[in-house]
Amino acid sequence: MRTRWLIAALLLCLLATGCTGDGDGSDDGRVTLRFQSLAWQEESVEANKDLVAEWNATHPDVKVEYVQGTWDSVHDQLLTSFEGGEAPDIIHDASDDLADFAYGGYLADLRELLPERLKSDIPQHSWETTTFGDGIYGVPFLQEPRVLIANATWLRESGVRIPTPDDPWTWEEFREVAEELSGDGKYGVAWPLKEPVSATLNLSLSAGGQLFQRDADGKVEVRFEAADAVVPKTVHDEVNTDESASSTTLGMSGSDTLPGFFGGKYAMVPLGFSYRQQIVQQAPKGFDWQVLPAPAGADGLAQGVSPQTLSIAEDSPHKEEAAQFVDFLLRPENMVRLALGDWMLPTGTEALKDPALRTTEHDWATGTALAEHLRSAPAQSIRGYPEWKDKVATPAYQEYYSGAIDLDELRERLEEDGNLVLARYQR
Repeated sequence: MRTRWLIAALLLCLLATGCTGDGDGSDDGRVTLRFQSLAWQEESVEANKDLVAEWNATHPDVKVEYVQGTWDSVHDQLLTSFEGGEAPDIIHDASDDLADFAYGGYLADLRELLPERLKSDIPQHSWETTTFGDGIYGVPFLQEPRVLIANATWLRESGVRIPTPDDPWTWEEFREVAEELSGDGKYGVAWPLKEPVSATLNLSLSAGGQLFQRDADGKVEVRFEAADAVVPKTVHDEVNTDESASSTTLGMSGSDTLPGFFGGKYAMVPLGFSYRQQIVQQAPKGFDWQVLPAPAGADGLAQGVSPQTLSIAEDSPHKEEAAQFVDFLLRPENMVRLALGDWMLPTGTEALKDPALRTTEHDWATGTALAEHLRSAPAQSIRGYPEWKDKVATPAYQEYYSGAIDLDELRERLEEDGNLVLARYQR
């Protein structure tokens, strides 16, 4: 009898809203939001968790749960969670991963959700990285330019001109310097191009390269023009003609090149600005290094970036509360904490003014000086870009850089094979 009574009571409880909550992330009237973060460096994880704890301590009616994600599998993981109706409320990702999710209706349009303070603090050219169609589907908050990390002792002893953000090398001068620094089994530059596409396209903006062109109907096609060839040809010629760049690093990641860099095999390595943290942690005692701006072209120091972003799931029943948490996370002082944790630059204009980001220590000031030149990556809003990159562009660039194909073959494959892929997404 007692067992039957307990079962009956349990069933009644399950049917009652007071025992089940409202089924949309609330518990006894308290809203619970799931925030999936992709922070991975110890300092960054700590900064994110601290901010979540500070929010929870001051917002008893809206609890945020920290969920750890990973960059390696985020796209597939999010797609599965969207289709299964289990997506986190607040989503940390990168802007170049958002297009399909935005067009697929999985992300909330943030235009009416975000406060004016946040919208006005982030420059329009940064908002363009998360604008798809007429909507805004993510808040760009962290970004990093590609820079040259150089062996300062080697450059100083060589007597070459040291570039600055106000007086950078041209692409032609960069090639000449790399050749001058080479010899005796050492190389002027190591290009880590295991993933060659984004690095090539983003740096090509400095030369005026766009690669993706829209017609009057809004359809996109690949056109590999003279400006698009400047950066690829520089890399190709450094490896195959000048022998000022090591061919073995073409298949490496940035981290893979660091032992050789520390060992005096390469004078310079083009890397993301955040690699400074690894260098500080791993460089031998006394190793003298410095950050140089990437070379400039016809459009100066312009380069493309795909900022880290915060989005809100369209299926979230608590979009307004999620937007309030995003606003809290990206207050200028908090954006600075996140930037320092990731060794990256904030997008917010107020955060960029912080003295901690303008110090000469670890060359923060050099990176901050480049922030105004960062633009939306050329492939940012292109539907079908992931497939084009994986099936067409990556192998084509890799073969060109290794010398297996020439520039005409590269152009043909990017345009003809690439446009067949993109056409399927524009029917």
